[in-house]
Amino acid sequence: MLTYDLPKSGGPLYYALYRSLRDDIAAGALRAGEKLPSKRALAEHLGVSVVTVETAYQMLAEEGYIRSRERSGYYVRAIGAAPSAPAAGAAGRAPLRLLPEEEPGPGAADFPYSLWFKTLRQVMTEQGRRLVDRSPNEGCAVLRNAIARYLLRYRGMFAQPEQIVVGSGSEQLYQAVVRMLGPERTYAVEWPGYGQIEAVYRGAGARVVRLDMGPDGVESGALAAAEADVLHVTPFHSWPTGATAPAAKRYEYLAWADRPGRFIVEDDFDSEFSQRGKPLDTLYALDDRGRVIYLNTFSKSLAPSMRMGYMILPESLLETYRERVGMYSCTVPALEQYALAAFIDQGHFERHLNRVRRRQRPE
Repeated sequence: MLTYDLPKSGGPLYYALYRSLRDDIAAGALRAGEKLPSKRALAEHLGVSVVTVETAYQMLAEEGYIRSRERSGYYVRAIGAAPSAPAAGAAGRAPLRLLPEEEPGPGAADFPYSLWFKTLRQVMTEQGRRLVDRSPNEGCAVLRNAIARYLLRYRGMFAQPEQIVVGSGSEQLYQAVVRMLGPERTYAVEWPGYGQIEAVYRGAGARVVRLDMGPDGVESGALAAAEADVLHVTPFHSWPTGATAPAAKRYEYLAWADRPGRFIVEDDFDSEFSQRGKPLDTLYALDDRGRVIYLNTFSKSLAPSMRMGYMILPESLLETYRERVGMYSCTVPALEQYALAAFIDQGHFERHLNRVRRRQRPE
């Protein structure tokens, strides 16, 4: 008869019995073909319920350690030689090496905690089951509508909600651009610039060329000589140079795109915090030929952990996007989308931006 000193606390008894039997089978203490005690006999011997033994036997059978023979009982199966060393991470082998927990970053100081959590509670109360439904692939309509209203009201940018695609941050949106326009195109990026842009494009199989930066944006000579189909620029506070493109440079970018097959990706991640009063006109707002794809995220304007961004597509690209990218799911949870929509529509987002701008304003 098997003899096991099962623990009376610290975990389910069926699991402790399963572990003991499994370890004995792996170590060869229970040999292939050996019959195990009946469920009732082992339960009485160990002082546990028959259900406890039955559950342990079922787990062992499902994992291939034992097999059941009709009207005969359970028998040990041959599993081959056990590894000579314990598997990495096996319980009881070594203490866990816990990682140091992160300290709050500088962006946490400006985050409007009370308003955000109040909005979350409100949305959970009012929306109920909508929050557990699957988000549409382009994002929830409530957030796309809120973004369209905000852009028109605060930025003077007109975009139909159907042109807006919600994604989990800028890198996912960069990938969507390549899927939509195709990796066979050549993508031009600012140099020096934000390295993740080039990394994502190259990772998606696209050819990338670097264009030298000047004090007001991409140097005119480099732009004119660029053999590229897509120009990715950050007209406001390009990183790491800090260059902001004046009106003349912005029109130069648009003129570059005034050829068939060319597009501009406008990365506008920092412009809400412009200290010049009304934010500068975006390339998207100046474009009258549908050549600009506009990207922005809430990671800078709200918090780094707010992994939500959006892309505005020219109407001419909507069908292409649906055909090539429309099958990919939106990975932003519906709860966060509904909460952000309410946060924007109730004016909290714009008031937050104004507070941060005032705080950052030079004395």
